[in-house]
Amino acid sequence: MTPLEAVVLVFVIGCALAAALLRDVLSAIIAFAAYSLGIAVIWVILQAPDVALTEAAVGAGVMTLLLLLTIAKTVRPESDASFEDVRPRSLVVVVAFAAVLLATVPALPAIGAETPVTTGEVTSYYLENAYEETEVGNAVTAVLAAYRGFDTLGEAVVVFSAVVAVLMVLRREVMA
Repeated sequence: MTPLEAVVLVFVIGCALAAALLRDVLSAIIAFAAYSLGIAVIWVILQAPDVALTEAAVGAGVMTLLLLLTIAKTVRPESDASFEDVRPRSLVVVVAFAAVLLATVPALPAIGAETPVTTGEVTSYYLENAYEETEVGNAVTAVLAAYRGFDTLGEAVVVFSAVVAVLMVLRREVMA
């Protein structure tokens, strides 16, 4: 693990804990947005820019905006305490769950390492035939656009629908 990966991982874990433990709604939403951006950076590190863009757009962008609009329309209680009434039993469950997840990290292959997924039959077929069958210069683009076109179309529809919903809410907010 490189120092950059370690820093991003610590940042994401810190944001997740903050979003879970903060009692102030606005602070929790900001922590959630930072968490989403951290996850998007992790997807970039893992060389999945399409997933990173979707995470940044939907997770950090659309969801944060919708949550902020929601709390703007509701009454916010006056409270100075940020971490109050954290139940020890809940904290133990969260720490145990995180420990179980972290225990699986050493079993993951290194980024770029050859695994059954990268050396498998389907991967080999895509790499051998993608350029000829699709006439696209990038194997990832060929898979997303040609072989998994309906899946990619579905993802685009979800992102487009989320953007349209946010624009409709914003238009209502401006006109109100």
